[in-house]
Amino acid sequence: MDRFRLESFSDGVFAVAITLLAVNITIGGSVNGVLLHQVLNQWPTYVAYLVSFFTIGIIWVNHHALVRDMVVIDRVLLFLNLVLLLFVVLIPSSTAAMARYLSTGGENSRVAMALYCIIFDGMSLSFGAIFEWTLHGKRMRYTIPSEKRRLVRLRFTAGALAYLVATGIALVSAPAALVIIGLVAVYYMAEHTPVLEDPHHRTDDAPRQRAAEQEHVMGEQHAGSDRGGPTGD
Repeated sequence: MDRFRLESFSDGVFAVAITLLAVNITIGGSVNGVLLHQVLNQWPTYVAYLVSFFTIGIIWVNHHALVRDMVVIDRVLLFLNLVLLLFVVLIPSSTAAMARYLSTGGENSRVAMALYCIIFDGMSLSFGAIFEWTLHGKRMRYTIPSEKRRLVRLRFTAGALAYLVATGIALVSAPAALVIIGLVAVYYMAEHTPVLEDPHHRTDDAPRQRAAEQEHVMGEQHAGSDRGGPTGD
């Protein structure tokens, strides 16, 4: 599989997940009631929608930034990407459940928020696994110097730590946990994908890496022609 198919499939899943978020936005109550009151009563739905929408959008932006510089696409990456998408498609349903119970309080709201946080944590960890995959071998067009990788890993996976903390806090206060998740989204709006943010991270052997990418593509094309078999008259 080439990079284009990986990114196209992922983009489709991200688009579906974001679309499903909007499906959960409804205005309940009687048609004879005061519309403004009905709208205001749905505030948990709107807040949950905004947090989930921007989180999925941020993951999509960073996913694109990471994938576009990959020169190798292997089965390990494909399955890591599937795990990421698994958690992404769970966000709409968990968002709906969280919004439904957020304003009611009690144990149900805390459990719903904890499940919401767990799904976000799984999404963050799976994305972190993809990033870790890029750090090994000649899989990226540009590489990060080994002495800077610890700091980059910490910055890239900080969200997973925050979501884990939010999961624990959700068992005590659901609104507080939602605030933490919202702050993580704000942080990653400004945080760039580490691989691409600094041009000095580029290795001096970029021409050799471009040649390796071309060789990899030609190898896939050759393998495809071999599978096609002879085409003699």
